[in-house]
Amino acid sequence: MPITLTVTATGQVTLRKKVLEHLGVRPGDRVDIDLLPDGRMLVRAQQGRPVTTIFGLLPRPGTPTRSVEELNEAAAAGWAGER
Repeated sequence: MPITLTVTATGQVTLRKKVLEHLGVRPGDRVDIDLLPDGRMLVRAQQGRPVTTIFGLLPRPGTPTRSVEELNEAAAAGWAGER
């Protein structure tokens, strides 16, 4: 069933919550749009997360530190898309 969107006077379109959920995107995420020659477009969630997701990752004074092994496990999980 098609989803109809309205174009505003400024040429903007708001994607409905159902569309965003289908794409798996959240506020701050980005989407890629390919314009196809027949007047259609292809919308995809952009891979990866914005750089702002690293804010707050450094330990605060008094918090436990992580071992190199724990950091390697976290990095591997991130590259595998598990985090």
